[in-house]
Amino acid sequence: MKKILVMGLPGSGKTTLASKLVPLLKAKWVNNDEVRKAANDWDFSEEGRIRQAKRVADIAEKFKKEGHYDYLVADYICPTPQTRKLFNADYVIWVNTIKKGRFDDTNKMFVKPEKFDFEVTTQDAELWASKIVKKIK
Repeated sequence: MKKILVMGLPGSGKTTLASKLVPLLKAKWVNNDEVRKAANDWDFSEEGRIRQAKRVADIAEKFKKEGHYDYLVADYICPTPQTRKLFNADYVIWVNTIKKGRFDDTNKMFVKPEKFDFEVTTQDAELWASKIVKKIK
């Protein structure tokens, strides 16, 4: 199973893009907000973000071991190199459509990724999903 990370600032279009990628890839979808809700963990400190990255990575590994999917799409902010490393994606999609998100603490913490496979620069999710799937498959 290939793990795909759709990352970027809040409001950049991560979830919308993921919603278009998942059916095209017949992928399992792990949405960060749903994982946080299930864990009832709303700690957005650096420690909380690391804990969340581990949580999402563990969920992805569980699905990988079950072997039912060829792809898993996870959409979440993943604001630091450490959180990205913990997820250990096969493909990183950076949704770089906004300069600032709606949360100042996230803006301050967010480090632009140095390595990524795709940089999405407009909020045309269907177009980008189609382009990305053609290159991944």
